[in-house]
Amino acid sequence: MAFKSRNFPCDGCRVMSLEEFKQWLKKFDSDKDGRISRKELSRAIRTTGRHWFSRRRGKEAIDAADTNHDGFIEEDEVEELVEFALKHLRIKIVPF
Repeated sequence: MAFKSRNFPCDGCRVMSLEEFKQWLKKFDSDKDGRISRKELSRAIRTTGRHWFSRRRGKEAIDAADTNHDGFIEEDEVEELVEFALKHLRIKIVPF
């Protein structure tokens, strides 16, 4: 499934809506449990071209977004990843 992403030449960010971001993350839910683990998130980070320290970034993302501290990102915590995605993954979430 292809996702529409828009690049803004001024900052080079990949741009997508929150729904597109959620769908993009779902692609990495390898065990289909509806949650994103640190390992799954690290794989997602590698696909953004941010290969360096993807495991550490995965841990940092989980720490930043996992509000219930269970080690996973559930659907209701995805919005917590928005700031992290912009800062570390160069993914900008915008309303369409």
